[in-house]
Amino acid sequence: MTNRLVRSSSQLSHPLSEPSQRSQHLLTLLFTLALLVACAPGTQAQANSTGYRPYSGWSTFSEQTITSNFLTQANMTAQSDALKASGLEAHGFQYINIDSGWQGSFDANGRPIPNTTTFPNIQALVAHIHQNGQKAGIYWIPGVEYPAVAANSPILGTQYHIQDILTVPYTAGNAFGGSGTSPYHYKIDYTKPGAQEYTNSVVALFASWGIDYIKLDGVTPGSDSYGTSIDNRLDVAAWSKAIAASGRTMWLTISWDLDEDYLSVWQQYANARRIDQDVECEGDCNTLTNWPRIYERFRDLPGWENAAGETVGWNDLDSLDIINTNATDGLSNEERRSALNLWSLANAPLVLGGDLTAIDSFGTQLLSNDEALAVDRTGHPAVQVLDGDIEVWVSNLGHGQYYVGIFNMNAAVTHAQIPWSLLGFRNAVSVRDLWTHSDLGPMPGGFSTLLGSHASRLLKVTGVGSPEASPSTAYEAASAILGGNASIADCPLCAGGEKVGNLGLGTQNTATFNAVYAPRAGEYLMEVDSMTIGLRSYLFSVNGGPYQTLNCSGGSFLVPASTTVPVHLEKGMNSIQFGSPVSYPPDLDEIVIHGNGDFPVPDSTTYEAEVATLAGSVTGGFSNYSSGLAKAGNIGGGAGNTVTFTNVTVPSDGTYQLEIDYQTSGERSFFVSINGATPIELDLNSNTFSDPAPTVIQAQLKAGVNTIQFSNPSNYAPDLDRIVVAPWYGTH
Repeated sequence: MTNRLVRSSSQLSHPLSEPSQRSQHLLTLLFTLALLVACAPGTQAQANSTGYRPYSGWSTFSEQTITSNFLTQANMTAQSDALKASGLEAHGFQYINIDSGWQGSFDANGRPIPNTTTFPNIQALVAHIHQNGQKAGIYWIPGVEYPAVAANSPILGTQYHIQDILTVPYTAGNAFGGSGTSPYHYKIDYTKPGAQEYTNSVVALFASWGIDYIKLDGVTPGSDSYGTSIDNRLDVAAWSKAIAASGRTMWLTISWDLDEDYLSVWQQYANARRIDQDVECEGDCNTLTNWPRIYERFRDLPGWENAAGETVGWNDLDSLDIINTNATDGLSNEERRSALNLWSLANAPLVLGGDLTAIDSFGTQLLSNDEALAVDRTGHPAVQVLDGDIEVWVSNLGHGQYYVGIFNMNAAVTHAQIPWSLLGFRNAVSVRDLWTHSDLGPMPGGFSTLLGSHASRLLKVTGVGSPEASPSTAYEAASAILGGNASIADCPLCAGGEKVGNLGLGTQNTATFNAVYAPRAGEYLMEVDSMTIGLRSYLFSVNGGPYQTLNCSGGSFLVPASTTVPVHLEKGMNSIQFGSPVSYPPDLDEIVIHGNGDFPVPDSTTYEAEVATLAGSVTGGFSNYSSGLAKAGNIGGGAGNTVTFTNVTVPSDGTYQLEIDYQTSGERSFFVSINGATPIELDLNSNTFSDPAPTVIQAQLKAGVNTIQFSNPSNYAPDLDRIVVAPWYGTH
């Protein structure tokens, strides 16, 4: 929830990606400390004696992105009243948080004060919020803004002035300063006398208004300023100390897209940290958010899933835009439910976005389900145990009790089969559906469900028994066969202390594991340990077969994160190659093959457009929110400008679901031909070339290999991200 900056060139470059500002020795110490902090419960107290559980409430920012002049005292009063009238307070929703734009000038001591036109009496507003039984939040960023610097205001209670506490030469105080040489807020030097006192005075002013929550934005390392010299770690510590000195309990969230390399600092001083980009479209689409922005949270979280808890704070997934109509939120009802399920499993703060005065009945229904909301407040954040088209997240409560989330990441209806062994037990003696509030009884072996477009199930399971022993074998990337520019670099926390980077951006830049053994042909689980900052994707090929996709994300190039996907192996030795002909894969630590070859075969198969057969003017290129981090563009406008999938393979003749993920702004058409048949015109409409939108049609396919071609002989077609082929389940 911040004004998003343009993605820095360092994120779109192709590094082995150790940050240039840091020595390897310092990184090793920091990472070791971070892991010790994250993995040793109780070694730290929760910052500022608050935040032992994630908070719930509402923030202005999402609505600010679609409604001009929304940020006013009158509107905040109306939102507070609407929250009270909604009945959601009884379900734990308390906070009314004012985001960026409230400030107008500075007082005599250089402290920010409200714009009196839009916020004529902020103390009265906070008092009204409190009278409604709620808590009030406010937004600020590190450093000192130019007008207070120019005035050289005296610092309250000291002999010092603003210019006495600044870094010299002047430099930017936060991520909004870009390169760091053009200050917006000037950087504070906390080694200078008066620096902590200035921050204390700002927090004391907020406390005098009755503020209960502070969001500190533009914090680096992070906030899309990777590789710059800006460093706000001391600022975060100073704000935390100032809150403690204020005598008022205040929640501190730091934002956004924080660098995981400094996890120990974020855990020590803040109650929550934003681990990802903004969830809002902010002009890239005409709604608050959309499914690709929600899917990004699924990709971001695995790298941080072991970093949260009641002693070290929470992973903030940004606003939960699920309270208004689908046309406003940009999400279907099932997508809204899936978003809430993920936030709850992650124990993330439930920060609602949108207009509380227009909350719809489905939004109220979602946020009144105390069984689902209880998942968010367990103090046991979930971990991902299965990635791919079906994702499974599990919160282990101890004593055989588990919360389980099962998610369909496709628009095509999918049959999910989840063996309990994946969760670490043999049988379930009880299964409860937290949305239907129904007990499903004992379920030996596993769970099976049919999931609609981007739909999910949220279960509470009592598991018993140990699963059968399952072998696993690890293969280090540094020992793989490297092609092209792929190369080895040091990585202290990686297996063997090394990793492989410079993968992708060409068919030759690959890492190939040539001796992956399987005792029999079948479906195995492949754990991929990788590192990246921001969204990246592997395209991998098994035994020279079609490309398969593993979409990843992360907050560090030196802290491995694990994702696990099904993979079919033949008996004996197999070859698995990682890269991406078109786009940016993560750096690779190792792969681990688990199982006996009896994992359920996935229901669907994905085919990426950028690696299909591209003809004429069609090109494959980078696309941040697309599967595989790439798409095919320049389709149509002539009969020869086509995308052809030549290897669409199905087991039998029949009707299948064909999901088409496309990008367009306005109306465009595909002509779709299957196995050379007369093309069918498919009229499509969306509102952005940035984010894919899906449509699902019936397709008649024959057993074996099929060909599907996309074209438009006379007009421009949409861009094409991918297709997904899955069985047809009748009316759905």
